[in-house]
Amino acid sequence: MQNVLPESHDIRIYQKLGRVDAKSLEAVDQLLLILPAKPSKTVFSRLPQGARLQAVYRRHAAGSVPAFTTRLGNRRQTLVVAGTLSPGASTFDQLTLARKLVAAATRQKAGSVGICATGFDASTQAKFVGSVLAAALAAGFGMPEFKAKPTPKKISSVRLLGLEERLDTGRIEAEASGNNLARWLTALPPNVLDAVAYAALARDLAKQHGWQYKRYSTRELEKLGCGAFLAVAQGNDNDSASIVRLRYRPAAKNAAPDVSLVGKGIIFDTGGTNLKPFEYMLDMHGDMQGSAVALGTFLTISRLQLPIAVDCWLAITENRTGPDAYKSQDLITAANGKTIQTVHTDAEGRMALADTLVLASRDEPGVIFDYATLTGSCIRAITTRYSGVFTNRPEWHSDLMDIGEQSGERVWPFPIGKEFMDDLKSDTADFLQCAVKAPGDHIHAATFLAEFVENDTPWVHLDLSAGDNESGLGHVASKFTGFGVRYTLSAILDSDLLKAST
Repeated sequence: MQNVLPESHDIRIYQKLGRVDAKSLEAVDQLLLILPAKPSKTVFSRLPQGARLQAVYRRHAAGSVPAFTTRLGNRRQTLVVAGTLSPGASTFDQLTLARKLVAAATRQKAGSVGICATGFDASTQAKFVGSVLAAALAAGFGMPEFKAKPTPKKISSVRLLGLEERLDTGRIEAEASGNNLARWLTALPPNVLDAVAYAALARDLAKQHGWQYKRYSTRELEKLGCGAFLAVAQGNDNDSASIVRLRYRPAAKNAAPDVSLVGKGIIFDTGGTNLKPFEYMLDMHGDMQGSAVALGTFLTISRLQLPIAVDCWLAITENRTGPDAYKSQDLITAANGKTIQTVHTDAEGRMALADTLVLASRDEPGVIFDYATLTGSCIRAITTRYSGVFTNRPEWHSDLMDIGEQSGERVWPFPIGKEFMDDLKSDTADFLQCAVKAPGDHIHAATFLAEFVENDTPWVHLDLSAGDNESGLGHVASKFTGFGVRYTLSAILDSDLLKAST
C-alpha cells in the first residue's frame, strides 16, 4: 500500500529576540499579529509602519476576527493578519483565534509565516506565540490526498518575531507531530490503511524509534480467551485483525508501565449485522481515531524522551457484515472470564476495547488512558466541542476538567458505577453488551468498560465526541481533530495524576 506513513515535512522554525524591525518583516510572506484587546498607540509604535497599522485597526469593527488584514508597503508586500486577545484568554480561545488567523493568512500562496505578539508581558507573549505556532504546524501539515496534481504546501517556514525571551518549542513541535500523525491515519481511506497495513505501520514506526513491538494474531488471542475482541473480528473475511502492543522504555526494558495508552482501532465500521444507514456509515473509516490518538500520543512521548515507561495498545479490526459476523443475542466470553450477552452489533467498540483493557491492566500500569469514538450519545450530550471523560477515580473529575482547560482540549466528566449496571442486567450472561432502550449509552459504555480494568488500575476513558468537527476545533482546521494528544501530554506533564496513581 502506498502513502501509509506521511511524508516528512519539517517546517523550519526561526526565532528573533528583541524589537521587530523592517528587515525581519522582509523575510515573511504573512505576519500573524496578536495584539491586546484594546491596543494603545504605544503598542503599535513597537512595529514597523505602526501608525499605518493603527489606522487600519481603527477602521475595522471591534471584535471582528481577524481584527484586520492589510499589506505592508515593503518590498515583499507582507500580508498582516491581526487578532486581539485579553491577557487572561483561555487556552481554547487562544488556539481558536490562532486557527482562524492561520486560515486567513494561508489562503494566499505558500510561504514563510511570521508570528508576533506585542503589548504583553513575557509569559503571556510566550503562551500566545506558542498557540499560534501550534496552529501553524497543524495547518502546514499535508493531509492524505491521492491526486494527479498534489496540493502545494501552505507553509515553508515559521519565524517567531519580537520575542522577549527565547521560546522552547520542543513540546509544541512534538505534540504537533503526534496530532498530525493521528489526523493523518484517521483520514486515510480504509483500503489504504487496512488492518494488515496498520499493524505493519506500527511495526515500521517501532523500528524507526526504537520501540518494542508485539502483534497478537487472532490465533494468539484465541489462546488468551479474548472472545469479546474476536466476536467483532470474526466478521472479517480474512485473518487481518490483531491487537498490537508497543513499548517505550527510556531505561529498564522490563519496567512496569507508568502509563498505558489504549485505542479503539475499528478500521471501518459498517455497524455489522445491525447495519448503519448510509449517512452514518460514510465516514466510518475514522472509527479508528482512538487508536490513532493513542499512537500519536505515544509518538509525542517518545520524541520528548520523557523519563517514563509507556505501553500503547491498538485494538485493530473491522466491523463487517457477512455469514460469520457476530449477531444480537450471541453469548461471548471475554479474556477475564466474564460473559456478555450481545444486544447491538454496532456497539462493537466496547467489545474490542474490553479485552484490550484486560491485557493492558494485567501489566499493572500506573494509569490507563483509553481513547475511542465510542458513542453517539456523548455527542448528543455535549456536542462535538467537548469530549466525554470517565474514570474509576471520581475524585479526579475536577483535575480532569482542569487538564482540558490547560491543554485547550476540553472535556466534561460523567459518572460510572454499579448503579448503571442495573440497566445491563442479563438473564443469560454476566451482563448485557449495552442497554436496549435506556438513555445515556456513553455512561453505560464506560461502565461496561470499567468491568475489564483489572487490579483496580487507575483508568481514564475519553469518549472522543470532539474527534470529528466539520469546521475544525481549537488550533486544528481539519474535520478529524486528533483530540487527545495535547490532553494526555498535559495530564502527564502539567498535573499530578501520575503522582496520584502511584
